Amino acid sequence: MKQEVRKEYYLFSPFLRIFHWLMVIAIIVLFITGFLITKPPAMLYAEPDASPLLMNVTRNVHFIAAFAFCAGFIGRVYGFIINRGDRLFPHFWEKKYYTDTMEVAQHYMLIKATHKPFLRNPLARGSYAGLYVLVAIEVLTGFAMYYMTEPSAIGGTLFGWVNAVLGGEMISHYVHHYAAWAIILFAIGHFYMVVRAEFMEGEAEVSSMFAGSKLLRHTPADASDVE
Repeated sequence: MKQEVRKEYYLFSPFLRIFHWLMVIAIIVLFITGFLITKPPAMLYAEPDASPLLMNVTRNVHFIAAFAFCAGFIGRVYGFIINRGDRLFPHFWEKKYYTDTMEVAQHYMLIKATHKPFLRNPLARGSYAGLYVLVAIEVLTGFAMYYMTEPSAIGGTLFGWVNAVLGGEMISHYVHHYAAWAIILFAIGHFYMVVRAEFMEGEAEVSSMFAGSKLLRHTPADASDVE
């Protein structure tokens, strides 16, 4: 029997883990309902009032998921404040960050057999930072459209400037729509990299988002970020 010595690294607070899984559910719900809102399916109804009722329910589910997502993000910000592992963002100011990112990218493209061990590799850090930019775009454009039913109310005052900056509510709709597709592309790439790291490299990517910790046999290059 082979015996291995592993060290535990506590990474993710409960606030980040809850937000992560809330985000997974919310993205699925928001994408499906958003797609139905953008391109409603053609259906025949026995009663004329059934069709608008169905779309009204779809819109309400979309809005509830959006507000739940924003509520979860508030908890994620709190985790960012209290736990170092929640702050694993890219070190754009370091040259080493870019060389390490290229090494990891070549590994995932099957050009290199291995890469240096990381708690959170620089390619993942950069992609997550990009995800939060897309999330910010979705929140701003989403609320900008949502509150245009009452432009003079508090919500319209807080988010109406987004429509003005982009050049109109219709442009906000287009930006909201294409940012959603970008998030879906991120999710596909994220799923591939996480499953690969979990089962082919033993990096405990999936389990760490449940337990909050990683048990690693090696010393990661970025261990100082959480120690």
